[in-house]
Amino acid sequence: MSRIFFLAANTTLEPYPVYPLGMGVVTSALMNAGHEVKQFDFLAQGKSTDLLTSEMAAFSPDFICISMRNIDNVDSFTSDTEWYLDEVRALIRLLRSSCKTPIICGGPGFSIMPDQILDYIGGDYGVQGEGEHAIIGILDKLTVGESPARITRTGDFPLGPDEQASATYVAEYVDYYESESGIANLQTKRGCPFKCSYCTYPHIEGSTFRPRNPVHVVDDIERLQQEFGANDFFFTDSVFNDKEGHYIKVVEEIVRRRVNIRWGSFFTPRSQDLELLPMLKESGLYAVELGTDAASNTTLKAMKKGFTFDDVFAFNQACVESKIPVGHFIIFGGPEETMETLREGLDNISQLTSCVVFGFSGIRILPGTPLHKQAITEGVIDAEYNLLRPAYYLSPEIDQHEMNEKITSSFQGDHTRIFPPSEGREKMTFAKNFGFNGLLWDTLIRYPK
Repeated sequence: MSRIFFLAANTTLEPYPVYPLGMGVVTSALMNAGHEVKQFDFLAQGKSTDLLTSEMAAFSPDFICISMRNIDNVDSFTSDTEWYLDEVRALIRLLRSSCKTPIICGGPGFSIMPDQILDYIGGDYGVQGEGEHAIIGILDKLTVGESPARITRTGDFPLGPDEQASATYVAEYVDYYESESGIANLQTKRGCPFKCSYCTYPHIEGSTFRPRNPVHVVDDIERLQQEFGANDFFFTDSVFNDKEGHYIKVVEEIVRRRVNIRWGSFFTPRSQDLELLPMLKESGLYAVELGTDAASNTTLKAMKKGFTFDDVFAFNQACVESKIPVGHFIIFGGPEETMETLREGLDNISQLTSCVVFGFSGIRILPGTPLHKQAITEGVIDAEYNLLRPAYYLSPEIDQHEMNEKITSSFQGDHTRIFPPSEGREKMTFAKNFGFNGLLWDTLIRYPK
């Protein structure tokens, strides 16, 4: 048995503080394998380096694990200031100054480009992908004096439905996130079969959905509700409403067990699901975050979204009729964007009623994605650029400054149209100061009488 000090390194509050679910899940796997684990959430502990070093020294670990949620905030307006790798590198240097045990890194942010990140932050080993089995294999080798691979890649051996562990929660940290955001986060499945040109989900979690047992999902909900008083949940699946209907089984289990919660998730605008919205609302659905991503059919097709703006409009309208708040996240300047598609897109957005639209300028380029290859081919970036520092794709057919001015002008005076993203942070802070909690953007919506 080894002693593992597990550090969640995330400090970003965007879009709202999120419990380090990955650390809790991998902790469960480690404990089930007989290891002793001390979890430390740097954000929830006030970003105190003194507390970090004192708790680590008191625990005297054999190994240190670090989970990284994000590299940056994917906002082209603030990417120079909201870049998180320097902070993680500083934490590793601090830990090494008083403890020489091996440091193993992982998490969704780390998994996007593990080799480059490990080189930069100075860890010893890394896990790309889900960590439940991989971390145990690394520890087993290190314990007997063997050298594991510098990066363990788990994509070829994805975990099945009953192998995905429930998280081990720390009451102090649950209380912090309940206080700061009022939202508990859970996953009902992993993976993503969609082929959006910019996205790393299939690369990190696999290109098929791997659902958890719905009974286990609702067990987790009841445990969080009974032990910690959590009532608002967000399912962090890449897409909740899968065409196979697993999400319906989760909802049916919530209803069958009469679990009284409010919940939200990421949706795709599937026309087949529209008639189910009233049932979803009855089960507690109170907000939908829609991966709209582009505002014209030309740019939707170029980003390989697999739906049209008519689908977006129909989904939004059905949610309005059911009074379910919808937040659209739309990226301008993507593949095949022109001033003509921009005008079309802004006109399309103006037709979306009783919803919130978050606008972004340019797409963060991530390695291994189709957009990365396209950016190189079009000369947007050089092939040698390693992408640790953010680079953004912008269609060669459009001027970013002119585009940003057009978006700003179109959104002017409408409190439900948010651009640049920093405007959203200001509005969410304002809502929180007035006592609201949760997603917060849903409080901006008014429905016709």
